[in-house]
Amino acid sequence: MLYASQSAQPVLGYAYQENIGRKAFELIHPDDVAAAQTFLRQVAERPGEPQRTELRARHKNGSWRDLEAVAVNRLREPAIAAIVVTYRDVTERRRADRIQRATYRISEAAHRAETLHELFRAIHEIVGGLMPANNFYIALYDPESDIISFPYFVDQYDSDFPPKRPGKGLTEYVLRTGAPLLVTPEVHRELEQRGYVELIGAPSIDWLGVPLTIGDNTIGVLVAQSYAEGVRYGETDKSILQFVSAQVAMAIDRKRGEERLRDSENRYRLLFESNPEAMWVYDVETLRFLAVNEAAVRHYGYSRQEFLALTIRDIRPSEEQERLEAALQHAATGAATHVDARHRKKDGTFIQVEVSADSIDFDGRPARLVLAKDVTGRRRLEEQLRQAQKMEAVGQLAGGVAHDFNNLLTAILGYCQLLLQQLSPDAPAREDVFEIRRAGERAASLTQQLLAFSRKQVLQAQVLDVNAVVADMEKMLRRVIGEDIDFVTVLRHGVGRVKADPGQLEQVIINLAVNSRDAMPQGGRLTIETANAAVDEVGGPGQVPGRYVLISITDTGAGMDAETKSHLFEPFFTTKPVGKGTGLGLATVYGIVKQFGGYIWVDSEPQGGTTFRIYLPEVQEAAPQPGAAVASVAGDGSETVLLVEDEAMVRTLARKALEAHGYQVLEAGAAPAALELSERHVGPINLLLTDVVMPGMSGRELAHRLLQGRGTLRVLFMSGYTDDAVLRHGVLEEGMAYLQKPFTPDKLARKVREVLDGK
Repeated sequence: MLYASQSAQPVLGYAYQENIGRKAFELIHPDDVAAAQTFLRQVAERPGEPQRTELRARHKNGSWRDLEAVAVNRLREPAIAAIVVTYRDVTERRRADRIQRATYRISEAAHRAETLHELFRAIHEIVGGLMPANNFYIALYDPESDIISFPYFVDQYDSDFPPKRPGKGLTEYVLRTGAPLLVTPEVHRELEQRGYVELIGAPSIDWLGVPLTIGDNTIGVLVAQSYAEGVRYGETDKSILQFVSAQVAMAIDRKRGEERLRDSENRYRLLFESNPEAMWVYDVETLRFLAVNEAAVRHYGYSRQEFLALTIRDIRPSEEQERLEAALQHAATGAATHVDARHRKKDGTFIQVEVSADSIDFDGRPARLVLAKDVTGRRRLEEQLRQAQKMEAVGQLAGGVAHDFNNLLTAILGYCQLLLQQLSPDAPAREDVFEIRRAGERAASLTQQLLAFSRKQVLQAQVLDVNAVVADMEKMLRRVIGEDIDFVTVLRHGVGRVKADPGQLEQVIINLAVNSRDAMPQGGRLTIETANAAVDEVGGPGQVPGRYVLISITDTGAGMDAETKSHLFEPFFTTKPVGKGTGLGLATVYGIVKQFGGYIWVDSEPQGGTTFRIYLPEVQEAAPQPGAAVASVAGDGSETVLLVEDEAMVRTLARKALEAHGYQVLEAGAAPAALELSERHVGPINLLLTDVVMPGMSGRELAHRLLQGRGTLRVLFMSGYTDDAVLRHGVLEEGMAYLQKPFTPDKLARKVREVLDGK
C-alpha cells in the first residue's frame, strides 16, 4: 500500500501510518485471498476500467468486516502509477440482509421438514451461513424425566453426546439461568472459581449458548463453540443465535406451533416494514404484488392499495420486458436471483435498481421476496467517473497530436511569409501561397481547439469579474444569436471573482451560446445567469468542495437524449450535418473549463431544453483595472541569439527569420550541443530562444544551466504546448517570456525584440 486516506481508519481501525507499506492481501480473509488475487488480475488486465468486488478483511480489533470495493488500474498514469481502491464497510448491511433472509428460510424449513432431525440439519446450515458454526449442537431438557438429550450435534472432538442428568456444565448453567451466555476462557475461569460450572468434554476457546424457550419455560439450549484462536464470538453472534433460537423452539413445540408461527410472522413483518430499502412479495403465478413495505410506498409513490392492484410487469418499462421474462424463467427454478433493472415510479420517472429475490411461501402460496435497492445515484457517479477517464485519455492523445501539428504549422506558415516577401506583387504564384497560408491558419485554429480540450494550452490567467465579462459580451452575443431568440442575462449582485484567461472564458460563453442558438432554429429563449455557489459535497469525479462562481446558460431548444449527452464533450462528435461543424466546440469548452480548475455539468431532456452549468473556483484577489495595450513593433537588431530547437524545419525557419533582421544566430538541435556552443563562444550571448520540451534536457533546465555562467542572458521559451516546470497548471509563471507555436517570422522577430528590450 502506497497511500491510504484518513477515511480508511474508521473502516478497519488502522491509522494512515499503519497502512503504508502493508501488503495488499495481508488483511484479507484467507478464504477470500484466491478470489481477491483473481480480481486483481482482472483489474491489471483492464487499465482505467472500474472493477467491483466484495471480500472480507480483518479489523484492527480482530473481527472480520465485509467490504464492498471498487478498483481502477491507473498504473500507466505517471502521477499515480498504482491501482486505486475505494472501499466501504457493508458488514452490518450484509449481516442484516442475511439475517432477514435466514428468518424466512428457517420458517420455510419448519413447514417443509418431515422430521426434527431434518429440521435441525437445516437450522445448522442456516446458522452456519450467518456465523462460524462448525461445532454446533442442540440440547433439550425433559423436566418429567430430568434428562438432557442431544438430538443434534456436530463436534470436531466429541463424537458422542449421550443423554444425561443435569450437572454443572455450561449447558445446564444456561438452562438454570434462562439467559444467553458467551463464555471466553476468562469467563469460564471465573465461573469455575465461583463453583457455578465444571469443565465437561474438550475445552473450547469460546462457547456460545442461548436458551430455547416456550413462554416462561426453557426447554433446551442452542450451542455453537470454537476450538481455534482464529474463530472468536462476540455480542453480534450472540444476537444472531438468540434470534435463531426462537425459530427452533417454535418448531420443537408442535402443540403451540400455530401460536409461535403467528409470532414469527409478526417478527418478519417488523423486519419487512423497518427495512430502509424497498421490499415486496409477489405471487409466482400471477406476478401480482401480495405485500409491500413502507419504503416501497414512499420511494415509488404508489399507495399500498395501488401497489396491490399492480403486477411486477407494471413497474418495468416496455424495453425491459424481455429481461424480466429471462429473470422469471430463472426464478422458476426456485433459486435466489440478483439482477439489475430499471423501474418506473408513479410519477413516470425511471430509477436504476439492484434486485435480489428469493422464493418463499406466503399465505400458503408460492411467492418471491424481493429487495430492490435504488442505485441510480451510484450508477450516475460511476458513469461520470468512466466519462472523465475516457475524456482524459482522449485529451492526452489530442494534446500530443496538436503539439506535433504546431511544429509543422510553424514551418508552413513561416515559409509562406518568407515566400510572400520574396515574390513580386504580380507574381502568379502569390495567390497560391496565400491559399496555403489560409489553409495553415485554419489548421492552426483547429489545433488551438485541440490544445484547449486537452488542457495543454498556455493561458494568460488574470483575476476577472464574471459579471463584467458577460456584460461586455452582451451586445456581441445579441448579434450572434439573432433577433428571433429572446436573450436574457441575470447577473446577480455580489458574484465573486475567478482567475481565468479572459479570451478563453469569452470563447466558452460564445461556444455555448452558439450551440444553444443552433438548438432553437424556430426561435426561443436563451438565458445567461451568474451566481455564487458553495459546494459542500463532492458532486462528481474530481470535484473539490469549496466556493465557486456559477455561470448557467439555459435554452428552450430541442434538448438531448442520454446517448448524445454521453458523447457531448468528445472531440469531433457532432449532431450537425456534414460540413456544418468540426465537433470541437464543446470539446474546447470542456478543456478550457477544466484547465481553469472548474467543472461543467449539463442537464437536458429531449424537447425539454438544455442547461450548461459552469463552476469556476472563486478567488479573493481584486480584479486589475483595465489599462491601455502596448503594440509591439518588429525591429532589427545585432545581438547574438542562441537558438535551441530539436525540430529541424522549425529551427531553420527561426534562424532565417532572425538573420533576416540582423541578429547573429548560434544554432543547436539539443541542449548538450547548446551548452557546448556557449562554452566555445567567446563573445556575449544576449538571448536564449529555446523549445521547452526536448529529448534529454528540457529548455527550462538548459536556461538554468546557462544562467549560472551568463547572468545577463535573457530567455524566450517556445512550444506547441508543454506541461513542463515552466508552466504551473497551464498558467505561465510571472516574468517568463513565452512564444506559442505556430508563429510567423514577423511574430518571432517582434517577440525577440520585446524580450531584448526588457518589455
